[in-house]
Amino acid sequence: MDEEYIGNVKRLIEQKEADKVKNLLVDLHPADIAELCNDLSTEEARFVYRLLDNETAADVLMEMDEDVRKEFLEILPSETIAKRFVDYMDTDDAVDLMRELDEDKQEEVLSHIEDIEQAGDIVDLLKYDENTAGGLMGTEMVLVNENWSMPECLKEMRLQAEVLDEVYYVYVIDDDERLRGVFPLKKMITSPSVSKVKHVMQKEPISVHVDTSIEEVVQIIEKYDLVALPVIDSIGRLVGQITVDDVMDEVREQAERDYQLASGLSQDVETDDKVFRQTTARLPWLIIGMLGGIGNSMILGNFDTTFAAHPEMALYIPLIGGTGGNVGTQSSAIIVQGLANSSLDTKNTFKQVSKEAVVALINATIISILVYTYNFIRFGATATVTYSVSISLFAVVMFASIFGTLVPMTLERLKIDPAIATGPFIAITNDIIGMMLYMGITVLLS
Repeated sequence: MDEEYIGNVKRLIEQKEADKVKNLLVDLHPADIAELCNDLSTEEARFVYRLLDNETAADVLMEMDEDVRKEFLEILPSETIAKRFVDYMDTDDAVDLMRELDEDKQEEVLSHIEDIEQAGDIVDLLKYDENTAGGLMGTEMVLVNENWSMPECLKEMRLQAEVLDEVYYVYVIDDDERLRGVFPLKKMITSPSVSKVKHVMQKEPISVHVDTSIEEVVQIIEKYDLVALPVIDSIGRLVGQITVDDVMDEVREQAERDYQLASGLSQDVETDDKVFRQTTARLPWLIIGMLGGIGNSMILGNFDTTFAAHPEMALYIPLIGGTGGNVGTQSSAIIVQGLANSSLDTKNTFKQVSKEAVVALINATIISILVYTYNFIRFGATATVTYSVSISLFAVVMFASIFGTLVPMTLERLKIDPAIATGPFIAITNDIIGMMLYMGITVLLS
């Protein structure tokens, strides 16, 4: 998708050369067509969509950038969205699309869906929180009854598979639609035709409830190397499955959100977002940082006599602030990572703080000795700056390490995204506390 290729497509669209554009698209994957549409204007993208078959058009729409897709959906009639796209989507993709519409347009789209069963499934799935397994699952899957014979099972599997794009697992249910097992395809080939499904199925399959968080779903799929995961309701009935491609999308989006949050962005933004959106995403933490800087200047302003007596102390303000921020960010990043992959539990807060204190003690000692050696050579053994900076650095590293450990674990307990603790919050707090420690220790030692 280089500039020459995109320019050629735009030129053909401008000339209304539909057949030539179609020939360029025929061998492209839906993701590549979506990438092309992201670089086209809305009207040019509409021209391309008119050339696609319904299934390809639906796949391309879901592969587009979210912001581009929203703009595209805004100009499309509800009937077109329903009959051109939703009718040809799996329920999980259809629900993702519907969540991007306002409630009025959702109702309009649903009213135009001819398949009542599909419309009902979409309505049911929209009721689930989008951050749970229920909000992520789809209802397309192959189901067999535990009491069926092998020939009956094979016949039903063929019928169900005809309308599915992919078959990940064959799930076994009882007469009450409760999940009983998974039917291995190898057993289908090797088992005698007189066998019943319940005698050859793998019992007690790994599953999740509809209200299981997406984070836990991701961990389960990763831990057990699954390509799909069945979802059950409160009484054990099989209601859907989550596939690995949906999980990967969620992992990527969550990683992007956490990275932006840690970078001091208050909302999800993209490089092509408008200036106003990017400004409002960045400004809150910048203002907080500004207030933190003013607070720092007020603290330092109270020690003008100290600076007058020891002007060299001002040389180490960036060192104290920078070291505290770096140490705090390191500590919090490790904790956030541990919380994210479940290798760390908030129940072990004391144990983790103790471990971090030991690490901090070693790091603080080494850094303090190095700075003391430098100042000893430069200012001499009797200079206040020689020992006050070293002691202050030791105190700042110890505080920042423990603070950077406690904050994300506390946020996790309060059900607040701990990723915020790896960004400006930690850096600003450590900067202010670091200055207070630095100046306080200097005054005491003067």
